[in-house]
Amino acid sequence: MDSQKSSQKSSQKILELIQENSKITTQEMADLLEISRRAVAKQIAQLQARGCIRRVGPDKGGHWELVE
Repeated sequence: MDSQKSSQKSSQKILELIQENSKITTQEMADLLEISRRAVAKQIAQLQARGCIRRVGPDKGGHWELVE
């Protein structure tokens, strides 16, 4: 599987995880997806850049929102 496809798959899974639990941490996502926390952070940055998700509140105690 090429990295483009696997990163799209990871993005989709991250969106699903956020939908299930808006307070999920990048570390929890990394553990569940079995990828590095850095890889999760990269995916999240891309999702935010595309306007799919946004962070509400601080890193500790904030939550994610899916943008329709």
